[in-house]
Amino acid sequence: MNKNPRILEINTRVWITQFGKNKNLSIIPDDIIDYWKENGFDLIWLMGIWKNNKEIVKEFCFEPGLIAAYNDTLKDWKNDDVIGSPYSIDKYEVNPALGTLEDLLLLKERLNKKGIKLILDFVSNHFSAKSSLIWSNKEIFLKADESLFKNDPYTFYKSPANEDEYLAHGRDPFFPPWKDTAQINIYSSEARNFMIDVLLNLTDVCDGVRCDMAMLPLNNIFYNTWIGVLKKYGFEKPKKEFWEEAILTVKKKRKDFLFIAETYWDLEWQLQNLGFDYTYDKRLTDRLGGSNIQSIRDHLHAEEAYQQKSVRFLENHDEERAIVKFGRERSLAAAVIISTISGMIFYFDGQCVGKKIKLPLQLGREPIEKKDEKVKEFYDKLLYITKSEIFKNGDWKILEPFAVGDNDDSYQNLLAWQWRMGNQVRLVIVNYNNSTSRCRLKFDLNISNEEVVLSDILNETEYKRSKKEIIEKGLFVELKSFNSHIFSFTES
Repeated sequence: MNKNPRILEINTRVWITQFGKNKNLSIIPDDIIDYWKENGFDLIWLMGIWKNNKEIVKEFCFEPGLIAAYNDTLKDWKNDDVIGSPYSIDKYEVNPALGTLEDLLLLKERLNKKGIKLILDFVSNHFSAKSSLIWSNKEIFLKADESLFKNDPYTFYKSPANEDEYLAHGRDPFFPPWKDTAQINIYSSEARNFMIDVLLNLTDVCDGVRCDMAMLPLNNIFYNTWIGVLKKYGFEKPKKEFWEEAILTVKKKRKDFLFIAETYWDLEWQLQNLGFDYTYDKRLTDRLGGSNIQSIRDHLHAEEAYQQKSVRFLENHDEERAIVKFGRERSLAAAVIISTISGMIFYFDGQCVGKKIKLPLQLGREPIEKKDEKVKEFYDKLLYITKSEIFKNGDWKILEPFAVGDNDDSYQNLLAWQWRMGNQVRLVIVNYNNSTSRCRLKFDLNISNEEVVLSDILNETEYKRSKKEIIEKGLFVELKSFNSHIFSFTES
């Protein structure tokens, strides 16, 4: 596994329709897999392949807010286009619309032969509100009673398996419940054992899991979310965190199985310490969307171990499209940043061709969007450059630009770092501001010649500079708004 792997997220149920109505995982063409390999993707995350529950679609997927979202994104949508959230899972079986377990295993084999790992979803917080497990394994769910239901019928509901029993909908403590889900009681040993068994089974069908809202099962988070229910039924706080137990158990079976956490609220470090291989770096995404460049620089000064386990992204199925959120030119500068720092580099299908529409997860069809050829050309070049071994396994070091003159503070708009592997060096400089900026930049330069040739492989230009000037004064850099350099040179 590369030290700085590259992952692509695919909204599988929508993406696969390009191959025809009745196509499944087994017929993904070889040239698609070859394309992923050629563009340096080490992992493919097939988001949303698990069986969801069709019965809940009519009941929960036509609320006014969702209908408004459908109208905004897919003008000609029909009821049949609404297929339900992929995170309202019935059970961990392949969605029949996508094929069978055998189809999935065949695809995994094809990916692995190309050196690509397969990542799938794992949702530790909830199942579908009408999951078949409510009939077969009701002990894993957070139970309620009639009084709780009457006091809060939005959070609690009657069990579909028994009208005299009540359950809780899954939720995030800062938002209303997800009414199409049933909450797992992660304080229950039965639930923990059940979910660990799910993970153990998944080690045979994929190479890792992206864990949805991974902070919600943390003991303190779960307690603060469900304190009333837990106290009422006498559930004690477990001695260990669920993730500590789960990851340790799974890694005993398969050491190389990857755990990727979607997480927020500054809980990344805690989850890394519980065994997660990678955690979402939402803070960097937000800082790239803000105007404080120093905050980005400060963020990149975090401990190396933390950064190495961070997932760097601009967009995903929950975020606005990068070209909309950042604007085109700024989004490209941001893409250079996340593509050339350490950690796991994350792209969402459609990002690299400039898609603008964020599709609601409940829809099974997306509108036809024209490719942005400028964005596509830029990403094609960026992916080609950064699939190089030096970016995957080299040594990364942040650099500090400084002022050209006393009255020019535009150097503060520039971010810079270098990569080293053997005698190969890459020097990345990004102007993350909407005005031309200048700086001087000192960096390690171990060459015998008096002159160094800096090849800007992003812009296909070449510069010759004095070794003495770089060492004594620093390299002079001037970049137009949201432009970047990726210099390549060889030491001798």
